[in-house]
Formats: sequence, structure tokens, C-alpha cells
Amino acid sequence: MGATLNDALPMPVLRIGEREPTAPKQSRSVEKRKELLEAGRVLFGAKGYEATSIEEITSKAGTAAGAFYQYFSSKRQFLIVLMNELIGRLSRLMLRPQSGTNVQAALREFFAEVFRTDLAYFGVIRAWQEAALTDAELGKLQGEIESWTQARILSVFERLEKHPAAVSGQDLPGFARMMDRHFWSLLARGAAMPTEEFDREVKLAADVIYHYLFCSARRKDDSNAADATSKNE
Repeated sequence: MGATLNDALPMPVLRIGEREPTAPKQSRSVEKRKELLEAGRVLFGAKGYEATSIEEITSKAGTAAGAFYQYFSSKRQFLIVLMNELIGRLSRLMLRPQSGTNVQAALREFFAEVFRTDLAYFGVIRAWQEAALTDAELGKLQGEIESWTQARILSVFERLEKHPAAVSGQDLPGFARMMDRHFWSLLARGAAMPTEEFDREVKLAADVIYHYLFCSARRKDDSNAADATSKNE
């Protein structure tokens, strides 16, 4: 369980057919762009994509509306920048649950840490999923993102399967797809969820993974033992 993630999985870099302004180099401009992105994260989380205007973003960032276009070509391209930031953060996560005898506790701690890393981006995910429903180009990019995240989750499950107490022969690709969809849904809802409720859902997700990958082995052993006892009677 201590092996590192397979770094051969290529990180998707999102691009659309719009002009991409050059990233600023002067410290004042870098800070202003950062403030705009932070304002967008907060507003997208509170209101969603369509209901958030560029004027609201610039107002919250304390800058003139026209200044937005010095750094971004449109609200859509602005959202792409935020999603690329999120993907970059995800790519740097070390997906390796700690080894130990208490696998369930290790999984809970591992997933709590993974989701804690991306608290600031819950609003971005909500906005992205909303926009991707009606924008075919973004929808295609969403498919690329999901293929990547599913492969990362599958890598974790394959590593867990090597644990001596794990079950063999489980449908890991199908389980990875299911959990990936659940995680994206949880992240999209996270911006509006109380912290305790969100943490409880993360804990439950970790327990579902534990029971699928480990507890079936006990049930099989119990069944085999019962069969053996029945035959000996």
C-alpha cells in the first residue's frame, strides 16, 4: 500500500478555441489575477456558473470590470483556467493510503486528506459541471477529466488489492467508475454542505471502499468454513 501512483497517467490540460491571454509577470498584476480567480471560486460556489457575472467577479476582487479582460478572454476561458488549476492540484496528490493493520482507519484518513486538499475548489467543480451540461466542448473535456480521475482511482484500488487481507477477483474498473462519479458529485455539492455532513459522506465513501475490497474475503471465508462444517457433520 505504500507504492507511489503510476506517474505514466498523463494529466489532461484543458484547451478551448479562445484566445488565452499571456500570464502576467509583474507582481501587482500577478496578485490581481490571483484575486480575480479567488473571487470566481467563491461566487461560483455560492451561485453557480450562469448566475455569476463577470461584473460580480471583478467587484468582489475590487477591480474594474474592464480589467478582467487583461487576464481572461471570457468567463468560459476563466472557468477553464480554474479547472486547470484544480487538475494540477489533483495531479500532485500522492494517492497512497498508509500501510498498517487497520486498513479501514487508514482509508478514512487517506480520503479525508484527499478531499481536504480541494476544499477551495468545490465551487469551481459545481460551476464546471453546470457549464458542461449545455456546452458540448466542455462536455467533451469533462469526459477526458473523468477518464483520468477514474484511472487514478483504479490505480489506488489495484494497489489495495495487493494487500494480504484484500479480496481477489473484484470488478475494480467498474468500481472505480462508480466511485469516481460519486466523488465528483460529492465535490460539486460540497460548496453548499455543512462541514460535518461533508466529512461524514467522505467517511462513508471510505467505508464502502473498504467493505468492497476487504470484507467480502471474510464472507467468503465464513461461507467456506460453514460448507466444510456441514460436510463434516
